[in-house]
Amino acid sequence: MKLFTGLVFCSLVLGVSSQGWFSFPGQVYEGAKDMWRAFSDMREANYKNSDKYFHARGNYDAAQRGPGGVWAAEVISNIRENIYGRAADLFRHGDSGHGVADSMADQEANRWGRSGGDPNRYRPPGLPSKY
Repeated sequence: MKLFTGLVFCSLVLGVSSQGWFSFPGQVYEGAKDMWRAFSDMREANYKNSDKYFHARGNYDAAQRGPGGVWAAEVISNIRENIYGRAADLFRHGDSGHGVADSMADQEANRWGRSGGDPNRYRPPGLPSKY
């Protein structure tokens, strides 16, 4: 319910732009799709040391949609890091390879992409050009 209320509020406040009242929800939707596409590509690629690139790329693509895309990217990124960060803490960073330092690095890549930074900064050598 809080998410819905936040979405409505943000759409009213941020959606009032030269693009009109109703652009914010569409930007959120398209931004969420961009984030999902980056996640799906990351899983498909299954390429070592590529997750920061896909974090940055998903956030970058979503942010290009406008304020709604930025909002979606931030919410999705924070939820993902909170879930994985807590899971890693529960299992004491066992085989997950995802500790506090990884979470902080992921969030830095998220912010880089959302701010318009080139995701290729994080692209690992040898990652197929398809991605």
